[in-house]
Amino acid sequence: MVFEKPQGLIDVTQRKPATRPALRLAGFAVAAGLAAGPAASETLESALAKAYGGNPQLNASRANVRATDENVAIAKSGYRPTAAISADIGQSYLEGRVSRQQLAVTTTPGGAGLTVNQTLFNGFQTDNNTRRAESNVYSQRESLRSTEMTVLYSGVTSYMNVLSNTATLELNRNNVEVLEEQLRQTRDRFNVGEVTRTDVAQAEARLAGARSQVSVAESNLRTSIGTYRQNIGVEPRQLAPGRPLDRYVPASLDAAIAIGLQEHPQILSALHAVDAAEAQVKVLEGALYPTVGLQGSVQQRYDQTFPGDNFVSASIVGRVTIPLYQGGQEYAQIRQQKEVVGQTRIQADLVRDQVRAQVVDFWGRLEAAKAQVIAAQAQVQANEVALNGVREEARVGQRTTLDVLNAQQELLNARVNLITAQRDRVIYSYGVVQAIGRLTVRYTAVPVAAYSAKVHYDQVKDLWYGVRSPDGR
Repeated sequence: MVFEKPQGLIDVTQRKPATRPALRLAGFAVAAGLAAGPAASETLESALAKAYGGNPQLNASRANVRATDENVAIAKSGYRPTAAISADIGQSYLEGRVSRQQLAVTTTPGGAGLTVNQTLFNGFQTDNNTRRAESNVYSQRESLRSTEMTVLYSGVTSYMNVLSNTATLELNRNNVEVLEEQLRQTRDRFNVGEVTRTDVAQAEARLAGARSQVSVAESNLRTSIGTYRQNIGVEPRQLAPGRPLDRYVPASLDAAIAIGLQEHPQILSALHAVDAAEAQVKVLEGALYPTVGLQGSVQQRYDQTFPGDNFVSASIVGRVTIPLYQGGQEYAQIRQQKEVVGQTRIQADLVRDQVRAQVVDFWGRLEAAKAQVIAAQAQVQANEVALNGVREEARVGQRTTLDVLNAQQELLNARVNLITAQRDRVIYSYGVVQAIGRLTVRYTAVPVAAYSAKVHYDQVKDLWYGVRSPDGR
């Protein structure tokens, strides 16, 4: 089976005859930046811009924040009056005797009225409901920032996986070409009696294994392309080199931990959740306070008693309600919410520990990847020298065909290890920046206008009326 790459997918190495210079180029393609694409190549930053603008998970989180913004307007409605107009009309029939006179009266009573209610004091419940709604908005904003970091990191991972899997596939294809040439030479030497049938069988077996590895590499590349499409939103086209985000990696592990504990959105979201839970305690406590309200009404009535009567009534009533005892429900709710506050505080401490562990984890991975790149480069160079030596020794009969095949396999493994190390070097640099809470468009130089959750919040927080959202829906 021949794998056909999507149009424009970056060629980490060109398909050339299996020569040592060609394989050397393949081995160092990743070390040189995973191949330099043409001027119109997709860069890592432009791919992340596509993910930032069109990723469904991120857009759904933005919509959730916008929906949460409306809770502030809902809470503030408690400051405002409510007004209602009522109207009625009907028919009434009255029959009876008054002062020995028989009466039969038919009227059409009706009227209309306006009632306005204004809460003057409700135990500060409106104030605390507003503070709780605002804290929830801030918490959701931080959750949105956390989602943004997750989406960008997934985009980096999928981008680098496509590059590394493409490079690995080309290395395996070149290895097949080398082994095909090796098998041809071995058969020629067998025909003239220089080697045995065993040498031919060994070359054939190694070639069959190499072709199997090509199939595995093709499958891995297809999988990475599918993941790229899921995270970025488009098919990969001519991917340019991916580079580490070292300029935003702190100078030391201690500095990284300090930044993470101070700025990570998961921690900030948890702290805002604590504020919201504490405000809810105040809301519930407000149910134990007196409530003071004012009601004004005006009514116009017709035909209430006799045909043709007409009168207007108006009233202003102040009302005070002092709760005495409602069965203990309010007290239980207050105690319950205080336990919720304790739970959210514990959850915030748990998130701090998780962020610290994540920073340490990615810092260790990044340091290991840096060391692996250096070691893999040295390994490739040493294996190239060893393979050249084994080939020369095999020509004079000092090495067997198996020795040559083993040396070729070791060089292939070293080159694949180098590709993997270079990929990890890029991914884990972004991982450290994510772990400290800074993997956002602000810090990654992604060429896209940053989404501001505050814009929608300012548009709706003080609205008194209107059913259309700010975007016109």
